[in-house]
Amino acid sequence: MRYAIISDAHSNWDALHKVLQDLEREGVEKTIFLGDMVGYGPDPNSVVEELLAKADINLAGNHDWAALGWTDITYFNPYAKIAILWTRKVLTDSNRKNLTHLKLMVKDNEESLLFVHSTPREPEKWHYIFTLEDAEENFSTFAEKICFIGHSHYPSFIEKNERGQLAVKPSPLLKLEPGCQYIINVGSIGQPRDGDPRACYTIYDSSLGSVQWKRIPYDVVKTQAKMRALGLPPYLIDRLALGR
Repeated sequence: MRYAIISDAHSNWDALHKVLQDLEREGVEKTIFLGDMVGYGPDPNSVVEELLAKADINLAGNHDWAALGWTDITYFNPYAKIAILWTRKVLTDSNRKNLTHLKLMVKDNEESLLFVHSTPREPEKWHYIFTLEDAEENFSTFAEKICFIGHSHYPSFIEKNERGQLAVKPSPLLKLEPGCQYIINVGSIGQPRDGDPRACYTIYDSSLGSVQWKRIPYDVVKTQAKMRALGLPPYLIDRLALGR
């Protein structure tokens, strides 16, 4: 089976639309969204509705919970806080209700896969995996072959071999090795932060035993114009073009 694992759309409908078009070209059989439908961008309602219609599984992220008032936003940077308060005002009642039904974590036992927005360890606390030490703490909390995550907006492959040694795999195409476990960050559709402004998502091919990142260009200027017209913070507008 070919899976598309996508994450962190952040109300960026233009980026999401281009990614969904690419999924059709790729012929993926199942689409999993790892959370953060909303926050930052100009189209929260369109993004929620599109993902609910197109993804087979939708998970909750910290911005989704923040839009519901379920998570503390005092740790958000001031620009993210402005955007989430705006999002709360414009979300429709039906989409707000839809966000309440999103799960934090889902397992695929047949393929030995785990899907979560932040980390398998205390997913509701929205920890990050930035270092191998962070990864080591999390490998001990799941038994599946692969844990797919989002949240940081930085795509990465982390492998744990049979001897317990961890390594970061830099290639955009990863061949899965027998006896190894993986934590794979699928990157961000709506607000990449690795220096590449193109939308990022991941394809997992179970028959080939491979995982691949894909980068999809979209009309960043159009999205920026929408944000500017809505009075969203210039910092959030500018960073889209920088992939930061």
